[in-house]
Amino acid sequence: MTPPVRLLLARHGQTEWHHDNRYVSRTDIGLNETGRREAWMLARRAQEERPDLVLCSPLMRALETARLSAEACGIEPKTDERLRELDFGEWEGKTLAEIRERDPESVNLFEEDPARHGFPGGEPLHKGAERVLGVLADLHRSHTSRTVLVVAHNTLLRLGLCRILGIPLGDYRRRLPRLVSAAVSEVRFGEEGGALFALNDARHLQRRAEAKSAGGRSRDGRVEATDRSRSRGTGGRRDQGKE
Repeated sequence: MTPPVRLLLARHGQTEWHHDNRYVSRTDIGLNETGRREAWMLARRAQEERPDLVLCSPLMRALETARLSAEACGIEPKTDERLRELDFGEWEGKTLAEIRERDPESVNLFEEDPARHGFPGGEPLHKGAERVLGVLADLHRSHTSRTVLVVAHNTLLRLGLCRILGIPLGDYRRRLPRLVSAAVSEVRFGEEGGALFALNDARHLQRRAEAKSAGGRSRDGRVEATDRSRSRGTGGRRDQGKE
């Protein structure tokens, strides 16, 4: 039997829309200041883990996050279109409170069973789950016994974890409420499926920043977090409601 691939799954750093708790999928926005700090801290973790590959969504917020980790390991990040966030359709750019005010019935149905009553005009949950599982299967074939850092998105990664763990997709919001920005969830994925070794491991986000410059590098050139922040552990303001 072929040994599994070791996967370090990370959500990208925070953006202004995530700070405001808005649904964002296809809209291509970059990291905010908090998100850039989180990306530097994830890069420090990557420097310790030394992944053989850094693979990410092509959306700017994921690529910005992944690029720092790849640079810390002396490699170039690779992108995969299948790692784009689930398409939220008509809910794109809105908060759940805004949506509830305009269409409370759709929100009630979604909260009851998002697999049956998904995002209006958006992508069905099972399609997103199939996309990300295809990526993981390919990584098992190409990187057996090696470590890969995958930087993607909150909903897409949770759907993949549900498939791996045998959780019904309709329960993804209840069983996996959120992935912390720039935290690491470790999965070993092989021929017989996957196993979860860690969820939302944020120890690298909880370290006191040590860098001497806002550019995020120490004098010896290693990637560092900026010294303007202490880690917040939860990746900034906690997302409430929409997840």
